[in-house]
Amino acid sequence: MKAQCLPFTQIPHTTRLFADFLSGSPKLEPFYPRTPYFSSWFQDEAKKISYDSSRRERVSRILERQNQAWGSSPKTFENIARLKAGAAVVVTGQQVGLFGGPLFSFFKALTAVKLSQEATNGGVDCVPIFWLATYDHDLAEINNVSVPAPEAVLQKLQISSQGLPDAPVGTIQLGAEIDAVVASAVELLGESEAIALLRESYRAEETFGGAFARLFARLFAEWGVILLDAADTEFNAVAAPVYRAAVEEAAKIEDLLKSRGTELESAGYHQQVKVTESSTLLFTLRNGSRTPLHRRSEGNSITFMAGDAAISQSDLLQQIASAPHDFSANVLFRPVVQDYLLPTLAYTGGSAEVAYFAQAAVVYQTLADRVTPIVPRFSATVIESKPNVLLERYQLTLPSLFQGSEKVREQLAAQALPEELNAAFEQAGGSLEKTFAAIRDSLNRVDKTLVEAATNAESKIRHQLESLQAKAARAELRQSEVFDRHAQLLSNMLYPNKALQEREIGGLYFVSRYGAKLLKEMYEFIHTDCFDHQVITL
Repeated sequence: MKAQCLPFTQIPHTTRLFADFLSGSPKLEPFYPRTPYFSSWFQDEAKKISYDSSRRERVSRILERQNQAWGSSPKTFENIARLKAGAAVVVTGQQVGLFGGPLFSFFKALTAVKLSQEATNGGVDCVPIFWLATYDHDLAEINNVSVPAPEAVLQKLQISSQGLPDAPVGTIQLGAEIDAVVASAVELLGESEAIALLRESYRAEETFGGAFARLFARLFAEWGVILLDAADTEFNAVAAPVYRAAVEEAAKIEDLLKSRGTELESAGYHQQVKVTESSTLLFTLRNGSRTPLHRRSEGNSITFMAGDAAISQSDLLQQIASAPHDFSANVLFRPVVQDYLLPTLAYTGGSAEVAYFAQAAVVYQTLADRVTPIVPRFSATVIESKPNVLLERYQLTLPSLFQGSEKVREQLAAQALPEELNAAFEQAGGSLEKTFAAIRDSLNRVDKTLVEAATNAESKIRHQLESLQAKAARAELRQSEVFDRHAQLLSNMLYPNKALQEREIGGLYFVSRYGAKLLKEMYEFIHTDCFDHQVITL
């Protein structure tokens, strides 16, 4: 394996906020407590963690129970024991996508392990935790996964299990159809150790969260990643005080979030979450569906709305006290709840989470002792042997694919044009430049106002020449299905659906093909002070 760095500034759709965060721009100092350079601050940050000993004991017991149910490794229980004895944690998390979800979910777990190990080596005992977002209610996002089929056509594996509309995915059980979907995965990927783990994990009557946890418990057994299911009655009981505080401080938090949004936009950045006049940080369960709570003010009276049901503040606080399991945090509140439950040294996530944390900082400042820093997760594109052969044959790189498969086809076809035609186009381009340079020089002496007209004329002629060359390339392409297949393979495998591979292809595909050793090798490529996208060639 070998790796090359590709700065995120060269990757399409990278936001200014994320690019500036990775560069450590001073412009972002008002929005984040720390730079992304974990090694420079983790020892000082550890001194700021305040975590009640009784809460530590209670949370550790819940984690023992959960991980026992998922068959986690002895190393995991060693890490839980370290947590109980006083260790800090590095947390990451993700929706519980089918078969482990996209590749970046695997990268998140590895990054949490790497950061916790670096902290431990530096004198701050620390363990990795993977937060399962089982309260999430977007079933369509997690009930499928894409893997390459023969000829690199992406095939979506999807299950039809349903719960109530907008029900937390943690409550939805897999039906008997999961066996057929697992069989489809076997047909596509072949038998392997990873597929055996898949069969053990994804079974009828298991929940989405439970199946995901069983799979990750086995894949990351060597590192002892602690899995945490947030949709647990006991965890909600522990979190009840911070839920109540979110209700009591709702008006203040809304104002702070709106101000933070204005500050971000004034600095030239975006708001990941738009906050409205009636926004709150909480969801509640109504008839099994996860329903956002809104706040309505009428004079000095404050009423909360769950759908069309009105609830007074006092009644809402009473409901939280008596049934905290009926409540859950929104995306800006989740990190604060997480860090009330855990002694978090740092959170690691991707660009969207980095953006969330810029807004969530004001929620931390209101409801928590400190603002938890965020560290970018590892990011990579894995290039297998077949795509690599094609890249080398056509002298392409990963950025060559960023314009989409149609442009890739044109690039491949252009290389197949007769040499004399390519030479003629190249010669014409050079002659055009030389000719118009002479024309502009002469016009400059005759009438300077005509120089710009000459430049415009050159631009139009060059555009026509390039269009003709592209048409010639497409004509060649139509004569060769080979180029079409090669362009499709490169796009599907390395930049599928005009997105990074890690976001579109299931991590299980790579682990099933190359075994658990691939995860170990990826782990070695993670350097916590390098924030570029890695292009890894197998």
